[in-house]
Amino acid sequence: MSTEIRHEAAEHRYALYLDGELSGVADYIAADGKVYMTHTEVFPAKRQNGLGGMLVQAALDDIRLTGAGTVVPQCSFVGHYIRTHPDYEELLAS
Repeated sequence: MSTEIRHEAAEHRYALYLDGELSGVADYIAADGKVYMTHTEVFPAKRQNGLGGMLVQAALDDIRLTGAGTVVPQCSFVGHYIRTHPDYEELLAS
């Protein structure tokens, strides 16, 4: 099974594809130097093997790499991910 995560800026999301099929999203709103992570979902039929964590990690890595801004985790999954992976805490908006 091939896994690909794409930043789809026009849709304001990071998208998870399994074997070319859209299987999850991490939606965001970027404003005023902040990236508000609003919703994360791996579609029910595809929930397995930590795919949600992979999706959030890829999104946070991209935000860090591009300097897109600080992160405001409005989605509880993103907030939990950052709390349990302290190497991403510096991305949090104060």
